[in-house]
Amino acid sequence: MTISNDLYATRLTIDLDVVRDNYRLLQDTLGKTKAGAAVKADGYGLGSRYVVRALWAAGCRDFFVAHPHEGVVVRDELPDAIIHVLNGPLPNAVDDYLDAGLRPVLNSLGDIALWQAAAKARNQSLKADVHLDTGMCRLGLDLTETTRLLDDPDTLLDGIDVGLVMSHLASADDIDSDQSANQRTLFKSTFDRLGRGTGSFANSSGIFLGADYHFELARPGIALYGGNPTPYTENPMRNPVTMDARILQVRDVAPPEKVGYGASHIVERPSRIATVPIGYADGFLRAGSSVGMAHIEGHPAPIAGRVSMDLITLDVTDVPAYLAKPGAIAEFMGKHRTPDDLARDWQTIPYEVLTGLGQRYARTYKGTGA
Repeated sequence: MTISNDLYATRLTIDLDVVRDNYRLLQDTLGKTKAGAAVKADGYGLGSRYVVRALWAAGCRDFFVAHPHEGVVVRDELPDAIIHVLNGPLPNAVDDYLDAGLRPVLNSLGDIALWQAAAKARNQSLKADVHLDTGMCRLGLDLTETTRLLDDPDTLLDGIDVGLVMSHLASADDIDSDQSANQRTLFKSTFDRLGRGTGSFANSSGIFLGADYHFELARPGIALYGGNPTPYTENPMRNPVTMDARILQVRDVAPPEKVGYGASHIVERPSRIATVPIGYADGFLRAGSSVGMAHIEGHPAPIAGRVSMDLITLDVTDVPAYLAKPGAIAEFMGKHRTPDDLARDWQTIPYEVLTGLGQRYARTYKGTGA
């Protein structure tokens, strides 16, 4: 049975034209360097099936996912895309990668050996990317493995058609950190010595560090979805997501009554409290209790008390009563508040805000790719 959007009290509206325009801004910033797109975690929570269509229309051809099953979703939408699997190959799934046209990122000599064996077993060269760890100490060939690779690349990479040679910036959003420059120096020297593949280095924030970080293909992620890649200055990106919910009830509350779980909000003046059906089960973190606000027709309504699983209470005392009433829309993210604003309230990052969006919203897509 199809569930009508009218049965949802919470809504997400995703403007794919904004995602497209964010991509174009990044491509313009990169100049001759091509921009790919990270679309892992279901397109950073926005819905990868829709997002990739918008990005393809904007000219993007390289898409990056974390897991191979995410790549299959992209392939279903984009038969001609180049799809890179950042977490690498799975030992028992080589045929699945090949059938779906997925390109694994080889993160260790073990990954390289696995893919090389697969190539020899099929008597053909297989495409793959190579990831060099330049200081993040997460995925990628460490310095010892990189040295071994550089000592004999022809043997170790025999049967592997190297696509990208990549690394990942750890502190690109911190303009005062010297780690990015150190990583770039190490990556360039290693990439030059390896002598094969296409260089890929810059993430969203790395794009704004300048041309020395761009190489041949950049891999923006959060910036496509409105997150600020330059937290040290004004956000150049636009927010494509609106999150809102309908007010269920408004009641008068007199001091010193208490609102919500734990009696954490004590009313200090005669107030009107609105209850809205959104909570931590919808990805609105409990860390947002008594911080931040919603907007009702442009009027701020502070969050009063704890965020619960399904409900949030708002202080609408200063919102005109004819606007703050049952059925009215309370906007939590959109025109007035961005993922970065919510992240500051919750003492987290916009990545967590967007990728944590739950499944209880009526999702509406508009623009290219909808």
